Amino acid sequence: MATENLTCPGCHEATQEELLAQLDDVLETYADVPGALIPVLQIAQAIFGYLPETALRKISVALRKPYSEVAGVVGFYSYFTTVPRGRHLVRVCLGTACYVRGGKEVLAALKTALRIEVAETTSDQFFSLDVARCFGACGLAPVITIDDDVHQRVRPPRLARILEQYRQAPAEEQS
Repeated sequence: MATENLTCPGCHEATQEELLAQLDDVLETYADVPGALIPVLQIAQAIFGYLPETALRKISVALRKPYSEVAGVVGFYSYFTTVPRGRHLVRVCLGTACYVRGGKEVLAALKTALRIEVAETTSDQFFSLDVARCFGACGLAPVITIDDDVHQRVRPPRLARILEQYRQAPAEEQS
């Protein structure tokens, strides 16, 4: 099942109606599946890039769950977001090993380099910044992820080079 929102230059940008139609297809598949809420939220976030209120309301109705329960799950898990994110999500691990080995300094350097705070998106909509408590890569600390890529033993002086890789990547690799 295709659940990607095409955002590359020259590609067809899906309309809100098309995205909602994709969500309807997902909801039809999961309507009677026990424990479907979190998987449906994950798929919906992949479709929209975040979880807009219209999607949350549709999910609530289709899965026969109170809206407060759906919104509560979204608010509880840091993976979910109700605000649009940039093209690339940068996450800094602040678990114990990463924190002790310089994660806090890496986060400060990223805030400076990107000129944003945690949970914000750069003005060009290219990067969003977030933190996590543990990636399970303690021996490689400090660790950051950018999208699904793990960067290990990160030091502030390396950040400019790491970020540049994503700025320079061809558009087809960024969608």
